[in-house]
Amino acid sequence: MLQALRETAEAGAQIVETTRPGRADVFHAPWMSGALLHSPCPMVVSLHDLTALKRRSELLRTGPRLRQLAVQRAVRVIVPTEALAHDAVAQLDLEREQIEVIAQAPAACMYPRSAREIAQTRARFALPERYLLWVGGLRHPDPDKHVARLAATPRELPLVLVGQTSPWAHQLPDVILTGHVSDDHLAALYSGAHALVVACHDEGFGLPAVEALACGTPVVACDAPALREVLDARATFVAPGDLGALVAAAEAAQRPAPAPPPWSWQDAARATWRVYARALAQIDRPRTIGRRGRRRTASAAERALSG
Repeated sequence: MLQALRETAEAGAQIVETTRPGRADVFHAPWMSGALLHSPCPMVVSLHDLTALKRRSELLRTGPRLRQLAVQRAVRVIVPTEALAHDAVAQLDLEREQIEVIAQAPAACMYPRSAREIAQTRARFALPERYLLWVGGLRHPDPDKHVARLAATPRELPLVLVGQTSPWAHQLPDVILTGHVSDDHLAALYSGAHALVVACHDEGFGLPAVEALACGTPVVACDAPALREVLDARATFVAPGDLGALVAAAEAAQRPAPAPPPWSWQDAARATWRVYARALAQIDRPRTIGRRGRRRTASAAERALSG
């Protein structure tokens, strides 16, 4: 998104990466944890997934009241799906009029890779010729991802799990772990997979599914509002929690896979610039900083919540 914002910026606009937007016209926190309790300028916050906030244990651990208050103070909140907009209203007590839906997209490097590149990547990670693929974080057990249950589900094809790991992931039975991979390797892993499986039934968007389609790989997923909204007829859906049906459908998947949704990061960036303009229009006295009146937008890197 940051690269696309720079590519689509109008003349005179500046993007500054900072967590101290003292002289910015608009501050954009691209994650919930970067939202400021006291922003010196109109604040826009992006939300990607609110699954954790639905679990009481997570609520107690993360101190969500301060985060919720910070997000509530945003002039605009960006989410990737209408499903997540509904969750944001319910979980964060936001007004629907405060929320903008801007879909995400696969990176430009996500495209079908050649047979040679696929073979080289398989050799690098010691993968078989045919396999099912799962992509996500493996640094800690997440009951909403159902990874342990998926690993224990009987299947004929090997299951390859892609993502950063911790010791618990290495105890999963009968799986192949790649650890963190580069974008080019990930595109080759997608391209070589028989199918991508998505076991989670509470997603904010489902970017791996869109990336897999961009690489020509079929997607099989547990039915979830956000995934249904994004993928619709582009994926095969099974009942939430039915991992046996998920694996069976994945092993029966056939190419060619449908094309991904026709939406790019440049489209998302142009929509985000329009959100910045609306955020500026909402303040009583719009600010222009600098002698030349250049508007500067501050984009925050992910940080712990700070005032």
